[in-house]
Amino acid sequence: MDLGTREFWELGWKERYAAFAELRATDGLPWYAEPEFPGFPPGNGFRVVTRHADVEEVSRNPDRFCSGKGAVSILDLPAEAHEFFGSLISMDAPRHTKIRRIAAGAFTPKRVGKLIDDVERIAGEVLERARATAAANGGEFDLVTEIAAPLPLLLICDMMGIPESRRDDVFTWSNMILAGDDPEYVTSENPLQDYLTAGAGLSGLMTELAASVEDDPRDDVLSALVHGEVDGERLTHQEIASFFILLCVAGNETTRNAITHGIWGLHLDPEARATWTAEPELPTAVDEVVRWASPINWMRRTVVEDTTVGDVPVAAGEKLLLVYGSANRDESVFTEPERLDLRRSPNPHQGFGAHGPHFCLGAHLARREAGVMFRRLLTEMGELEVVGEPDRLRSIFVNGIKHLPVRLAG
Repeated sequence: MDLGTREFWELGWKERYAAFAELRATDGLPWYAEPEFPGFPPGNGFRVVTRHADVEEVSRNPDRFCSGKGAVSILDLPAEAHEFFGSLISMDAPRHTKIRRIAAGAFTPKRVGKLIDDVERIAGEVLERARATAAANGGEFDLVTEIAAPLPLLLICDMMGIPESRRDDVFTWSNMILAGDDPEYVTSENPLQDYLTAGAGLSGLMTELAASVEDDPRDDVLSALVHGEVDGERLTHQEIASFFILLCVAGNETTRNAITHGIWGLHLDPEARATWTAEPELPTAVDEVVRWASPINWMRRTVVEDTTVGDVPVAAGEKLLLVYGSANRDESVFTEPERLDLRRSPNPHQGFGAHGPHFCLGAHLARREAGVMFRRLLTEMGELEVVGEPDRLRSIFVNGIKHLPVRLAG
């Protein structure tokens, strides 16, 4: 059980969650050596935070546990990587506070209302294309590539004004960033260079579009970001580009995998599927799917000064991995945590991060996206059935499913 190795994260879900249960029952914060990565010197290792209360404590106290030294990587990334991937997730106050306030200001109630309308429209278009694909292939199609992946990325492209001619680029670059070192998406011998290339592509596209609305603003999120101010200060085009990369990664991945894991979970539990089919607007269902799926495996924090987590001493400079998939199955918080209980309430899951300044800014919209798609799948594609095993993403960071074969019966 070595969380610093790819082999651990490639375990079956049952084995992984059993290992997490063992860690939660173990005193202290276990230490592991850092994974080896070509071109990086060996690091000093990391400790894992697996209990719900401990993840909450670390997340709520950014003055003691910072994000600015790297939140999405166990390794300390080079400066050029932070240039592209150093958005809100990997920032600390005061810069984090400034950018989050401007970003939050871009999502006014009126604009959010329009985005919610857009979710319904895009979901309908996605389902129509999926039906056409099914009709051409004997009823079968890939749930991920036809439904779960397009929905969030198309919405992001709409809200940021990405022209149709550039959307294939956004899909390709986003997959490269999310891919870990999965050979389906990363084909070179230097994955870091692939990440940087994809980041540069997304950054360049957004910098170009941000410049285009400087003097000719539109009624969209991009224009609101470009012209938004906090205390007289605006975002730079690079900061907007980094925020866009965050949207493409975090804003895409949670929704994509919540939908895919959710359909897989309903396949495994016909009783849960019957419950949701009978009540397609069930208000507690989406949050339970996000808890059960835990689409992001972990985030990192770095200890700022000698302190404690719970009653465990930790030293300044130590790296902590907040393991959401473990916290979301903590028996002290969740009854029958392995069960997909669509009526679970309360449900203090950490699938959008734990509470604190880094709680997911787009959680409300992500819930809406997933809720709309599940409702429409259950009511308009009720005959949908899973016909194969999930093809999992080879990544230690994302609990991803690349492909899930399904069939429309009849």
